[in-house]
Amino acid sequence: MIVAVLAALVLADGTSLTAQSAATKSGAAEVVQKVREYRVQHEGAIVRELAEFLVIPNVASDEPNIQKNAARIVEMLKARGVETELLPIAGRGPVVFGKLMTPGAKRTVIFYAHYDGQPVDAAAWTDGKPFEPVLRDNSIEAGGKRIPFPDATAGAGAYEDDWRIYARSASDDKSPIIAILATIDALRAQKIPVGVNVKMIFEGEEEAGSTNLERTLQAHKDLLGADLLLTCDGPVHPSGRPLIFFGARGDVGLDVTVYGPVRALHSGHYGNWAPNPAMELSRLLASMTDANGRVTIPGYYDDVVALSPLEKEWLAKMPDNDAELASSLGIAKPDGGGKKLVELLQQPSLNIRGLNSAYVGTHAQNVVPDKAEASIDARLVKGEDPRKKSEQIIGFIRSQGYFVVDHEPTMEERRAHALIAKIVDEGGYRASRTGMDLPVSKAMIALVQSATDGRAVIAPGLGGSVPMYIFEYIGLPWIGVPIVNYDNHQHSSDENLRLGHFWNGMELYGAILADLNWSQ
Repeated sequence: MIVAVLAALVLADGTSLTAQSAATKSGAAEVVQKVREYRVQHEGAIVRELAEFLVIPNVASDEPNIQKNAARIVEMLKARGVETELLPIAGRGPVVFGKLMTPGAKRTVIFYAHYDGQPVDAAAWTDGKPFEPVLRDNSIEAGGKRIPFPDATAGAGAYEDDWRIYARSASDDKSPIIAILATIDALRAQKIPVGVNVKMIFEGEEEAGSTNLERTLQAHKDLLGADLLLTCDGPVHPSGRPLIFFGARGDVGLDVTVYGPVRALHSGHYGNWAPNPAMELSRLLASMTDANGRVTIPGYYDDVVALSPLEKEWLAKMPDNDAELASSLGIAKPDGGGKKLVELLQQPSLNIRGLNSAYVGTHAQNVVPDKAEASIDARLVKGEDPRKKSEQIIGFIRSQGYFVVDHEPTMEERRAHALIAKIVDEGGYRASRTGMDLPVSKAMIALVQSATDGRAVIAPGLGGSVPMYIFEYIGLPWIGVPIVNYDNHQHSSDENLRLGHFWNGMELYGAILADLNWSQ
């Protein structure tokens, strides 16, 4: 829009940011209001499109259904006149690429999101049907009751902000895809010009590690010409305030199996004599961290690239809601030795994401188990190499006396080694960070603050992992613009989307599409 162009000229002349901020605020506020007016009148249609999308199962390994998701996205893009192309991946869902060019636009922005979701355990869901969207009048934790979706004849504003849609990928990551498309509808209906060229990359295997994304995009580099990539993945700040972030941690995964006797043994007849793999694995895992949760593996923190002074400044400005968060989660004493959560998210982590050995509860049996299994994930920060991180963990396991294999141990190996660990290395990817001092970063901060009345939280880095290093490789700066509620249960049962956050996300995307501009 004109105000954004004028603001960029003022900045290029070397004057203060005051004029730019005032102009941006005026334009952003107008766009936000217009998008809101459209949304109030079309809430039913927007929610129906989302609900119809959520019905399609989307576990990355379920190729037939993941292909249906991709086809549905293509259908929705073409309905908006978006030029589309499927970038195929053998045995997986394709990358869906979309392009909507704006005559005269000086900048091109790519939106990234993923349409696959985590695997589901239907028995763990309150309603037992992860792919049948359910509407509740509040969160389950707040006593929210199941209510019917308003019918198509419901008037404007029929949906309350606190209402929630429960379904797999309601928040992670299908709702941002719908928000982008609904925002384009809103701008067109309100006759607000889109100020940038828009490209879209919607991935179908993010929850499976994005193992083919880099190779696929490298094969189609001609499509990726742009000035900025915006990732829509992740939640807003725990305070409920809007959030933009400039970094994401990397990730590696390891599965560790420790062995005892070749078969489970009677604990009365063999206890105190037969080595118990559950005990051994517990000791091994406990030795990896100290009482404050700090990793004790030698060299674990050596390669961390420190935050810049500007990043530290923004980090210090972030809200401190640790006490409230700990109370709501029932945590008496957080890990970290007194450091704030936002500080700890800038460090590498080591997490036990699952344990298994024999049986518990009503299925418990008096046995010495034959094996014990643990699944570990490590989050990486800037400067760390995924291969080296895995080697550090595996090397530590060896240093504790374990004979490490990548296969089921043979009887000869069992007889020769008192401690055996089978390790399956899932691989991973490195962390990525965009400089907060770049002109595009400054412009984005100014615009988002204007669109949110200065309420947005500006974060140097997010704790989660998204494969943004791929775009960093090709010289494309990226910024995270999540829109879903923090308590959305992503990666767990009862995943949900609070509608008020969804509506706010549309307004923010509208301001970005209409007014984002900057000078180099």
